Amino acid sequence: MMTKTKGPIPPVILLLTILCGTGLHYWMPLAKVLDESWDKVGIALIILGVLVVIGPAIAFRRAATTVRPFHDSSALVVSGMYRYTRNPMYVGMVVVLIGVAVLLGDLSPFIMPFVFVPVLTVRVIKHEEQMLQESFGDDYRELMKSVRRWI
Repeated sequence: MMTKTKGPIPPVILLLTILCGTGLHYWMPLAKVLDESWDKVGIALIILGVLVVIGPAIAFRRAATTVRPFHDSSALVVSGMYRYTRNPMYVGMVVVLIGVAVLLGDLSPFIMPFVFVPVLTVRVIKHEEQMLQESFGDDYRELMKSVRRWI
């Protein structure tokens, strides 16, 4: 059974959040907190975040299950990064947001991870968790007890 999405999918939410953070940087800067010497750190965080997203996506492909939110999963992936967080792809997206904020160097884009996490939790993660409980029952409930939602 496939469920219709309740709104934008996580990559779209990430893109919108990046655009909002960039807009805040240019139109409502709060304070310059990092200079250009931090640019390489920002770029490294963005690359790290993208890699953290790609790794679990590969694990999903190996398990022959979908990576698409709001679609039924055929397997419960519990190895790799999933031993530490139930949502490593979303953690990677937060790392990307932090990298963008570091790269921009202004305080205002650092607000965006604090917006992204609750929006994603309410709009996506809670629905995914409900679907996974329906699909995998006690196995997923045990995972919820032993592995944190974020980190």
